[in-house]
Parts: sequence; structure tokens; C-alpha cells
Amino acid sequence: MVSRKSHPKSRNGCANCKKRRIKCDEVRPRCSNCEKHSISCDFSSHGPKSASTSSPQEHRHRNSDAKSIPSMQGSSTDHSPALLLSQQSLFDGPRSQQSPLQMVELELLHHFTTETCYTLSDRSESHELWRVTVPQVAFQYDFLMRGILAISALHLSFLRPERQTYWGHVAAKQQDSALSSFRKIMTNMDESNCDAFFALSSLIVVYGFESPKNSDSLGMFNYNGQDSDEWLPLIRGVNSIIISVWPWIKNGRLNGLLHDHIQEPPQTELPSVLSEQLTHLENMCDGASGGPEAVNAYKAALESLRASFVRMNNRPTYECEVSIAFLWPVMIPQEFITMLNEKRPEALVLLAHYCVILHHLNDYWWMRGWAMHIINNIHRELDENWLYFIQWPTSVISVDQKVLTNGTLQNPISGNRLCSNFNTAIDSSLNIPNEQLKAEIDR
Repeated sequence: MVSRKSHPKSRNGCANCKKRRIKCDEVRPRCSNCEKHSISCDFSSHGPKSASTSSPQEHRHRNSDAKSIPSMQGSSTDHSPALLLSQQSLFDGPRSQQSPLQMVELELLHHFTTETCYTLSDRSESHELWRVTVPQVAFQYDFLMRGILAISALHLSFLRPERQTYWGHVAAKQQDSALSSFRKIMTNMDESNCDAFFALSSLIVVYGFESPKNSDSLGMFNYNGQDSDEWLPLIRGVNSIIISVWPWIKNGRLNGLLHDHIQEPPQTELPSVLSEQLTHLENMCDGASGGPEAVNAYKAALESLRASFVRMNNRPTYECEVSIAFLWPVMIPQEFITMLNEKRPEALVLLAHYCVILHHLNDYWWMRGWAMHIINNIHRELDENWLYFIQWPTSVISVDQKVLTNGTLQNPISGNRLCSNFNTAIDSSLNIPNEQLKAEIDR
């Protein structure tokens, strides 16, 4: 004889199941049998049973429901103080373990992405790269992020004279950290980090130009009270870094900041007055002292200067004026750099004419006053017999400077320029009497 399968006994069934003498599953608020026959179940009129009297079946059923139904503790409709405190305890650790927010760094990053990024180029494409892409790259490289913070602090020191010392100190501290990290990995440039190297190299040039100018030099940077690299070798050094990773950068995230300068043949038209000045310089180079090697170096520098004038005068829309202005420093031969360091008059005269191009960047806060600063130092270095050769570049820069200080000319200006057109800026400075020019020089 087959024995019947035993099952747990319970006396807690509903009244209907007891009356019909059938097993009750004790599901509340209505058991399954009452639900099946659509009749009233007395469980619905009773409150919930205590855990001590609940059946095993009910206990298992309640646990199953608890797993399938989401908790309502996080509901936005429950605003009890106890609930809010319990939620806070879930997410907030002990106050002593929380790291304080670096508010200065956050302010600097915000300022860079809302203000400074628009002052590094005149192209909208470059603005977006500096605003979005460069900070994204910087989150992976500490040295680039610190370089961004340094430039932002330097910009704030320019914009807020009342806190110039404070922001200047912050900028120097961040720049020190950036360069320290940068030097450690300079020999490990590759395709993965070339964008970060390129971006920081560009920011180093900006930082160098905005650093205080040494009053008795031709453009020495004064960093932390000590003279550091000259600006010409600085630009050339950054260019050498770019060249070393050029193929990678061209295919990278920052390729929009690059310009080949050979995408199309440049036009050769120049204002007649400028052409005459370049002819005078060519005659000067032909009669220069120092032998054939010196003459060749001067002529090479002059041809590079002519190419830069042509490019700036006929600038295509895809090129950045900053990159064009910095063409001459990277194109001149090293021999010319040597003669410039020796302060040979012919080299200084060519440098003075390059200042006309450099002055075209005077709208940029980090370039403001550099062309005039170099011209003034060239005047101090040249013998009086050589001043004739730099009358024209001095007049171009002095007229623009006079507009800023005296406002005597009514021509419309764009920022710090007499006008935005390069030809007009050159032609507008040609009618200055020699007496007035001499007064400007003496001043």
C-alpha cells in the first residue's frame, strides 16, 4: 500500500476553506480558493498576521514578493526627515574623510573654457578645440592640465590688476609643475600622447610672451626673477617638437590647430611701399660685412621675411594669423640667430622689420606691447647711422601706439590695431614727418 505524502498541518485557514474541509493556502488578503470561486474571504477583514504566527507558505510568499517589488524608500513622494537622514548616511562618509574641493583650480578651468580659450587664436575652429578637446586631453595628462591652469591664471592676472600679484603667483606655481612633469616624459613622445605635447608646447609660447619683459633685452623672458630662453629660440624649440610628431598630430584630435602653409601657392602682391622697403633691405644685405656666409644668412632671413609679409597680406581664411606671424622665427637659418645674438646691425634691422608682423598680433593680451618693446631695445643698440633703416617699421608701430594713447586719429580700430586690414595698417603710417618720428623715438 502506497503511503500518502505528508504535508504541514495548519489551523489558520480561512472560514470558507474550513467549512468546505479543503486546504487553504492562507494567502492574504484573499486565499486562492476564495479567489477562484469569486467569493468573499474573511482574511480581507483581518489585519496582517504577526511574523510569529505566519505560516511557512505565507513567509515564503512574502519574501518572494519583497524581491520582485522595488523598494519605495527612494520615492520622491516620501519626504520624512528620518528617510532623508537615512539616505544621507548611505552616500556620505565621515566628514573627516572628505577631500575639500580645489576651488581655485575649478575657477581656473572654468575661466579657461569660457574666456581664455577664445584668446589663443582668431579661428572659430581653433576656439572649439581649445575650449572642449584640449581640456578633455588634459584630464589624461597632468602636465597639460597644469599648463591650462597656468595660462588661465596668467590671463586673470592681466584682467584683474587688483589681484595681479596673487594670480601671477598661482600661474608661476602651476607652470613650474607643468614643466617639471613635461621634462620627465619629453623623451617618450608617441602617438598616444602627441596631442598633449603639442597643446602644452603651444601654451608654453603663450606663457613666455606674457611673462614680464626684461627692459634691457631684445625680448628676453623674465621668469621667477631670472632671464630664461629668448623668445626666438623658444618658438624654434616648440616648432621642433611639433615637427618630431607631425604625422601623428595630423591624424590626431588637434589636427585643426595645424596649418601646412603649403596647401596652396601664396599670392605675391604686396603694397608698393612695402616692396620698396624690402628692396632697400636687399641692398643693405648685398653690402653687409662679414663675408659671403654672413651675406647669405642675411638674404635667407630677408626672403623668409618677404614670404611672411606675403602670407600675412594674403592670408587665406583657413590660416591662423598667429601661426603666420611665427613663421619667420622658424624659417631663418641658425647662422642668422648667431648674428642676432651678436647684435650685428644688419640682423637688428631685419628684426625691426619683422616687428611689423609681430605687432599685427597686438590684439592678443599675451602679445600686447612686444613689438614696441623690441623696437625700443633695437634703437638703443643701433648706432645713429643705422637708424635710417628702421624708420619705416618704427613709424608703423608708433602710429598704432599713438592711437591707443592719445586717440588723436579718428580711424576705426579693431582692438589694438589701427584697423584689421594689413595693407591699410601699413599705408596709414607712411606720412609721418621725420621730426615727429624722431620725437617718438626719443620719447
